[in-house]
Amino acid sequence: MSHTEGCSRRRLLTLAAGVSAVFTFDRALATATPPTAISPSQAGDQTMQTRAIPSSSERLPMVGLGTYRGFDVAPGDTAYKQLPAVLDELFKKGGTLIDSSPMYGRAEQTTGELLSIHEPRSPAFLATKVWTRGRQEGIAQMEQSFSLLRTERIDLMQIHNLMDWQTHLPTLREWKAQGRIRYIGITHYTPSAYDEVEAALKAEQLDFLQINYALDDRGVEKRILPLCRERGVAVICNRPFGGGGLLARLKGKPLPAWVSDVQVNSWAQLALKFLLSHPAVTCVIPGTGNPRYMADNAGAGFGPVLTDAQRHQLIALLG
Repeated sequence: MSHTEGCSRRRLLTLAAGVSAVFTFDRALATATPPTAISPSQAGDQTMQTRAIPSSSERLPMVGLGTYRGFDVAPGDTAYKQLPAVLDELFKKGGTLIDSSPMYGRAEQTTGELLSIHEPRSPAFLATKVWTRGRQEGIAQMEQSFSLLRTERIDLMQIHNLMDWQTHLPTLREWKAQGRIRYIGITHYTPSAYDEVEAALKAEQLDFLQINYALDDRGVEKRILPLCRERGVAVICNRPFGGGGLLARLKGKPLPAWVSDVQVNSWAQLALKFLLSHPAVTCVIPGTGNPRYMADNAGAGFGPVLTDAQRHQLIALLG
């Protein structure tokens, strides 16, 4: 990955330290640490677990970062000053995938700016999307993404919400053959589009599908996830907290007694680990602009996944 080497580490730390307020999303971070729970920082020699991308066998860390809302901020904003520390927490815990899109406002530009000053050299696995109609319009938008992200190669280019996907797919295949992008995929988040998602997965050989999946939003379990396993498609879970309402529902409830067995110490980690315990899931990308939340989210990538019995218990807990 090529990023512009620029400002010093001192500048990065200054940015990270320059804010005292906590930037909060529609997320209620419910944390309750049992005496025997093991956090990643306590786990010593552990590293974040990885999953193989089926089309290449390359290993991808199981927890990444979504930039929707959290990275749609300008350098002068207070919230912006926290973002270098968010990237620090992601990389320190072993995560690499950063997902963005032209529809996320300034998120691509912010990501490119921050990676360009990150020292040591960023290990980011960059994913973004094309979200427009028409071949030339798609090319122009993707070229702008390269520019905003300040990179000569994008790891994953996805056709956002299947918009004009049959027009864009030949361009993506051509750019993949040229080495400009490494993987291609599609995304969606609307259950009414699942039939179209299924048809595209059956018609084309794709590397990735990004789809909404959460403990309280399990519609993809019946057909989409099994099809991805059958077709050798990696799955990225967006909206892993169900749009924000899931953790609010769980807040105040005691964590199950067995959480120490799976090295979990918060409901956020448990909700993410529920998704990662599905064999079709490759990576989850909870979005945040808060370094504390990023560190907590990354904890889901450590320790054992859930058993079927534990998964069923969580489903029953929600009613």
